[in-house]
This record gives sequence, C-alpha cells and structure tokens, in this order.
Amino acid sequence: MQKESRKVREFRRREQEILTAALRLFLEQGEDSVTVEMIADEVGIGKGTIYKHFKSKAEIYLRLMLDYERELSELLHSENIEKDRAALSREYFAFRMSDPERYRLFDRLEEKVVKGNQMPELVEQLHGIRASNFNHLTGVIQQRIDEGKLEDVPAYFHYCAAWALVHGAMSMYHSPFWQEVIEDKEGYMQFLTDIGVRMGNRARRRRDADPA
Repeated sequence: MQKESRKVREFRRREQEILTAALRLFLEQGEDSVTVEMIADEVGIGKGTIYKHFKSKAEIYLRLMLDYERELSELLHSENIEKDRAALSREYFAFRMSDPERYRLFDRLEEKVVKGNQMPELVEQLHGIRASNFNHLTGVIQQRIDEGKLEDVPAYFHYCAAWALVHGAMSMYHSPFWQEVIEDKEGYMQFLTDIGVRMGNRARRRRDADPA
C-alpha cells in the first residue's frame, strides 16, 4: 500500500508540474502557439508522458479552469468568510481581479472548448462548480438583503452586477486604447474593487436618493 501511495503522489506531482508549465507558456506565448511538445520540453519529460496524464490540450485547458474555479470555491467557503460574511464581496472581487492575464486566458479558453464541443464532461464539471459558487454567493447575498444591508432586489441581480463589473474591468484592462489611458492599472483595479464592494449597498442608495 505504501509503495502504491508513493506512486500516486508522484503521478499527481508530475501532473501539477505539467499544468503549471502549460499555464506559464499559455500566458507568455498564447495557447495557439504552444504545442504539447513545448509543454513536455518545459517540464523536461517526453511528449508521451503528457498523454499519460491528459488526453489533449483541451483537457489541459479545462483542468486549469477547474482548478481556478475550485480555488475560488475554497476561498468562498473558508473559515474567515464564514465568520465575516461582509468580507465575501471583497474577497470575490480581489480574487477575480488579482490576475487579469489569467482571467482573460481562461475566458478565451472556455469559449474555444465550448464552441468546439470539446471535453463536454469536464465543461459540465466546470459549470457545476460555478453553479455551486453562484448558489453559495446568492445565499449570502440574500441574508444581507434580509438584514437590510443590500438593496432589496433578486439576489442574482447583485451577483450578475458583480460579474459584469469584473468582466468589463478585464476587457478595459486589455484594450489597446484603455491601456494608454489607464496609467495606474493597479490603482484602477483597486478602485473598481472598492466600488464593487459598495455596489448595491442599501444605506448608500437611500442617501443618494435623498440628499437632504
């Protein structure tokens, strides 16, 4: 049993090395320019070893996206968030906006695999994790609506508004025009995060509607 356990650990370690190398290459050179041979060379293994872990580049794409969504899921269900629900929105925005290059890559990869109907079982897993995160977040949002802290609209309005803000921010971040306009990109992303955290605040909306 001990020998088998070591073998499993080694298999998982090598698999993670492949994923880490693939992500690095995709970000640096673009996924279309990166071949399985290039990933193998980066890890220092043969091309055949890649295929012992992954059936195709599409599977590597989806495994990277799955890990990303699971990372968010673990954050949203962490002990700190459970103790301080008000911190959830800040953690969500901080996570989504912390790495614009990775966000843009995964958005592009998902469009590729869905359009090409590649690895549908893994796409289903990805959407399942995302749906679970959505249900968890909207549940917390509803609690805060019931407490009178957020605007009393359907909870998914708040969630979708947050998604729209993040997605729009990522598009601007990578736009050639806005690249020149937004000189302080880090400060801008922090500013948007602060806006996102306050967005939908019921007390703020009430003050804005009644300046007197």
